[in-house]
Amino acid sequence: MTTSKTFFQPLDRIAIGLMLILSLLIGLLMLQGDAVKPSVRHFSWQNQEVGADDISFTLTFSRPMDSKSVEDNIKIDPPLAGKMSWAGRRMVYTLLTPAPYGTTYKVQLQAAKDKFSEQEGKNRQIQPFTGSFRTRDRVILYVGADQQDKGRLVLYNLTEQQKKVLTPQDLLVMDFKPFPNGDKILFSARKLGSQDLLSSQLYTVTTGISAQSEKQAEAPGRVDLLLDNKEYQNLKFDLSPDGQILVVQRGKKDDPGDFGLWFMPVNNGNSQEKPTLKRLKSQPGGDFLITPDSKAVAVAQGQGAAILALEAETSKPLDFLPQFGLVQAFSKDGSQAAMVKFNSDYTRDLFLVTNQGVQKQMLRTKGSIISCQFDTASPTLYCLLTQLLPGELYQEQPYLVAIDLKSGQQKPLLVLPPDQRNVEMSLAPDGLGLLFDQVVPQTTPTGSSQANMLTTDDGQTIATSSLWLMPLLPISDPAAANEIKPEQLPLVGFHPRWLP
Repeated sequence: MTTSKTFFQPLDRIAIGLMLILSLLIGLLMLQGDAVKPSVRHFSWQNQEVGADDISFTLTFSRPMDSKSVEDNIKIDPPLAGKMSWAGRRMVYTLLTPAPYGTTYKVQLQAAKDKFSEQEGKNRQIQPFTGSFRTRDRVILYVGADQQDKGRLVLYNLTEQQKKVLTPQDLLVMDFKPFPNGDKILFSARKLGSQDLLSSQLYTVTTGISAQSEKQAEAPGRVDLLLDNKEYQNLKFDLSPDGQILVVQRGKKDDPGDFGLWFMPVNNGNSQEKPTLKRLKSQPGGDFLITPDSKAVAVAQGQGAAILALEAETSKPLDFLPQFGLVQAFSKDGSQAAMVKFNSDYTRDLFLVTNQGVQKQMLRTKGSIISCQFDTASPTLYCLLTQLLPGELYQEQPYLVAIDLKSGQQKPLLVLPPDQRNVEMSLAPDGLGLLFDQVVPQTTPTGSSQANMLTTDDGQTIATSSLWLMPLLPISDPAAANEIKPEQLPLVGFHPRWLP
């Protein structure tokens, strides 16, 4: 009797009533079937800033989707060509070419259905989804050549049309390499007024650009000394593609025979541990270039090119190519290299060499092969070459050419004035622009100290220099040769480079 009274207490009656209502609702849902609309749970690039190294994004759905309905209904504005692959409820969209820089993109999906809606006779369409991301700004770097920015490292944002001078007035910048995230620049410089033209030290400087969109950028212009010149002269250097290793060519000041390559990790984080400089176990070499995997370096040695492991305990090379004297460039994935062969008749051949053992001659010239770069957006190699002009006077005329790596077709892009051997070019990370300079040498003495003069690699004094930007069109476009017109930028400088 006591139990019966307890059972029919008001609270018990409320609980029983709620259970009956819930049971009724569950029954109705089961009779109706699953009517919950599918949705996008996660978009990997939402509100992110991406670069040329970012080649794919993912959409994760709340339930398995009908893949064809998703692929038919997804829209990217502006359009970005790509291919889709699936892993369960996750779709991966892989770009065919890097997304153009300085652009905001919108990703939309609607009218797509889940995987089981047709089988159940339902029409469950996805909740409309809109996401967005943007690419990095189009940013260039150069060494100033006017009176105000003379010898200083300058950053210019083409997207925002903003200029920042990164280095102080008392340093003359000789060379520089951007870190892959664009947050810092590695550069060599000597003190203004120093009579020792080989007294450069290596520094890093912040750009004011954040490597991660959610992280606040460091203030621009913070300079830190990385490698001094107390015992050794610092000559050429290279920064690994992953931004973790520095390789530098050094010669001891009091011993000309002590000459070679050294390497060290670059502390690009917050660790206070001082990096250790190590000697590369190899015979002295000439020009060098770190491989795309950041684990080895290609060095011109004697009559060939050697590939040396950076952490090896032996001086024996990983590979040696006796027929080539110089590695001009590697493709981004390391599967191809542009190499130069020096012939006995004083001509030069440019070869495409693959990791499958293929060696394909691309061109022969009586002039010089100054530099080459692989395009990340197409199977194209852009090269800065010179042709030997007829006549008794030795004159070389530089020109830019695009080479289709599949067909071998060459398309001249631009012919530059004769005797402009100091031209330098840089291909945009999205493959849509080519940056180059035109240096004007000093022809008459100025009375200034040689220690404070800007000079080219071959020792010519620089009077001034202009920077040019040439838009690039697909090499397969027959009208491209007539459409491309270089544009002079309102900047005075030389040694231009794109920020990654």
